[in-house]
Amino acid sequence: MMTSEQGSSMPEPGEIVVCTVREITSHGIYVNLDQYGGMNGFLHVSEISTGWVRNIERVAKPQQRLVLKVIRADRTRKEIDLSLRQVTNEERRAKIIEWKRAERAQAIMSAVRKKVSLEEKQLNECVTKMVEQFGSLYAALEMAAKKGEKAFAGLELPQEFVTAVVETATEKIVPPKYEIGAIVEVSSKAPDGVQQIKKTLLAAASSPGSAEIKITYAGAPRYRIRITADDYKQAEKIMALVLDKIKDGLGKHGAFNFKREISRKYGGAS
Repeated sequence: MMTSEQGSSMPEPGEIVVCTVREITSHGIYVNLDQYGGMNGFLHVSEISTGWVRNIERVAKPQQRLVLKVIRADRTRKEIDLSLRQVTNEERRAKIIEWKRAERAQAIMSAVRKKVSLEEKQLNECVTKMVEQFGSLYAALEMAAKKGEKAFAGLELPQEFVTAVVETATEKIVPPKYEIGAIVEVSSKAPDGVQQIKKTLLAAASSPGSAEIKITYAGAPRYRIRITADDYKQAEKIMALVLDKIKDGLGKHGAFNFKREISRKYGGAS
C-alpha cells in the first residue's frame, strides 16, 4: 500500500526526512531516504555539525536512522544533499513522532488488508480519500478509533473497508487524553461556611461537558482539581468554568485563590 510520500519522485529542499545510514566515509555519510523508496542521499562532513568533526563514526553507525534536512535535490541525477546541523531539536522531535505514526498506520492498514476482499487499487483509493480528508493516514485512523464509523460519513468508502478499519483502529489505537490540574484554596466566613464550600465544590464538579472532572481534598483549605478531556483546549475551557463556579459560589464571604499544576497527555502516539 503506497503512501503519498512514497508516491512522490523527489523530496523538496528544506524538507525534513528520515534516513538510514548505508556507508560511512572520511568525507561524509551515504544514506537511503526511507520515505522515498530508499533513494540515495549524501551527508557531507561539513553539514554534520557546526564544529569540526574528528571522527564521523562517532556521529552515526551503519543502519542507524538519522533525521536530516534536504538542502539540494538534483532531479536529473537523482542526487540528494542533506544536512544534520541545520535540523533543530523541535524539527527532529516532530519528524520522529510523524515517522512513528506513519509506521504504525501502515501496520494497522496491513491488518485491515487481510480482513477485506478489495483489490489493491481499491485499497489505495480508500487510503487516498482518508488522507485527503484528515491530513494523514494516522489522523484518519485515530479519528476512527475515537468516533467509529461516523468518522467516515460522506467519504463513500466500501462498508467492509470501514468496518475493518474501525475494528482494527479501535484495537490498536488509544485516543489521546489531556489532563490538566490546579490546587485551589477556599475558605468562607459565612455562618454556614463549611456547608457552602461543600455545596460549591459539588456544583463545580458537575459542570456540563464531556470532560471528566475530579475535585479531591488536599488538606484544609486546599483542594485538587483534575480535568481530563479529548483535547487540550477543551480541558482548559472546562477548567476556567470550574474555577469561575467555585469563585462565584463562595460569594462575598468567601476567599479563593488557585495555582496551576503541570498538564500531561497520555494515550495516542508519541
